[in-house]
Amino acid sequence: MELIVDSKMFKDAVVFYLRGELDQHTANTVRAAIEKEWSKKLVTYIILNMEQLTFMDSSGLGVILGRYKQVTNDGGKLVICCVNRQVEKIIELSGLKNIIDFYNTEIEALNASGGE
Repeated sequence: MELIVDSKMFKDAVVFYLRGELDQHTANTVRAAIEKEWSKKLVTYIILNMEQLTFMDSSGLGVILGRYKQVTNDGGKLVICCVNRQVEKIIELSGLKNIIDFYNTEIEALNASGGE
């Protein structure tokens, strides 16, 4: 299966909508999309909306953690919202919730960023 990455700009945030499977074959797609927007220096807040993400493996975790470090080191913030049940278990087992802020809804994530 493929991965589709769409994005939407808000005041000081960009939301990336991940649809499909985030694995070793599609991790570079996510990496490139985030790096492209981040390099423009137009936002300080990256939100990953995982509502329609159906699968994620360790490559997906790695790309998310890598972008988190990049954004944080540059003075920004990366958060995750709308994690569905298919992906929730791997996120919990990975310990990612101890590192990255998670929000139940996109609106909560946007409100936290001031980006709505």
